[in-house]
Amino acid sequence: MPFVVRDPWRLQYFENIPCPADVIIPIDDIDCWDVWPDLRFIYDKLFIAQSQKLACGTVHDMPQEFPVFAKPRINLHGMGEGSFAVSSENEFRARMTDEHIWMQLLRGDHVSTDCAVVDGTVAWICHAKGETWDGGMFKFWTIEAAANPHLSAFLSGWIKHYLPNHTGMVNIETIGGKIIEAQLRFADQWCDLNGAGWLNAVAGLYGNGTWKFHNAATANAYSIPLFMRHGPPPKHPAPDIQAAIRAMPGISSLQITFHEGKPDEGHTMPPGGFRLAVINAWDRAAGMTARNALAKAFPDCDVMLP
Repeated sequence: MPFVVRDPWRLQYFENIPCPADVIIPIDDIDCWDVWPDLRFIYDKLFIAQSQKLACGTVHDMPQEFPVFAKPRINLHGMGEGSFAVSSENEFRARMTDEHIWMQLLRGDHVSTDCAVVDGTVAWICHAKGETWDGGMFKFWTIEAAANPHLSAFLSGWIKHYLPNHTGMVNIETIGGKIIEAQLRFADQWCDLNGAGWLNAVAGLYGNGTWKFHNAATANAYSIPLFMRHGPPPKHPAPDIQAAIRAMPGISSLQITFHEGKPDEGHTMPPGGFRLAVINAWDRAAGMTARNALAKAFPDCDVMLP
């Protein structure tokens, strides 16, 4: 299997995708870091801010205005790990470390964009809008069928300038149309919602350097997480319960996104909560119904429902 998969709940998407054995398709940043050492600058959040001329700096650069947003300069684990807003000079001095950078606090839509790139040119692009919640959590993501010409043009130009020779998938997160981070991979949380044949096209992109997927989505799709408050992880729901959730109308897939027996602090999670599962759905109402049903499979957890 060419896809390098670290989380067992993602295996369901990749295990049946044909591809030559010598092709490597990393889907986690820690593996992308090793595969493309010459492109590691993409993971430098200070570079990302500077490339757009946003106000930014390190612990040695006091912001001229507050609030600002602080985060690790490099985070290969995701989930907003170690990030926080800074509201004053006193808080800045108390919380910032040499590992952090800060940038101006952005407002607006939080969007995750997947791009198929061939020699620095974007051949396919799809935007997913996050419905933000508290503590770095999201209520759900909408994988949008509609085009976003302005954002697409901006990101395509940025990729062309900074990744002129790259072929592969690139994921870029933006807030208010400004880039907050970039990765040399795609968003694997909802890759089943990109359409039939999409992962085969990804395998072809890495296998022979061409992109052969042009199916345009005709309706939005939804990726809906289930969180609990931080604490000892529970047992996974019984297989028959999981199967029943997957079989509900409008549901594409179910991921139970934690390891049984591994402590809370052993998982990378957003500050606001511990993610139990992700339900991917073709219909938003159906996905919400499935999430509510799944929540009942964790009776001893302090489940958080928006």
